[in-house]
Amino acid sequence: MAEEQESGGSLKSILIGLASTIALGVGGFVTKQLTGEEEATPAPAATTAPAPVINITTNNTQQQKQSSGGGTKIVERVVEKPAKPKAKTAKEELEEAPKW
Repeated sequence: MAEEQESGGSLKSILIGLASTIALGVGGFVTKQLTGEEEATPAPAATTAPAPVINITTNNTQQQKQSSGGGTKIVERVVEKPAKPKAKTAKEELEEAPKW
């Protein structure tokens, strides 16, 4: 019985949507006729200048000479930290003897 009510409700909502769409269309048409506005003709396209061409050339040899000329020395340092004890899993806890 619930299925029958749902189908009636969907048909009702479809008809309401259709009626509102038609009403909006008619209202727009009437408004356009009353105001006397006609569709505007598109203005002729203005001629525009072509986009400028930008040439970018880089000289990588100059950049490499500048960056390698410095006296900066990079030293990597490794610090070893003791490993943290691993937490026991649930399975390991069950296998362990009870601590009474």
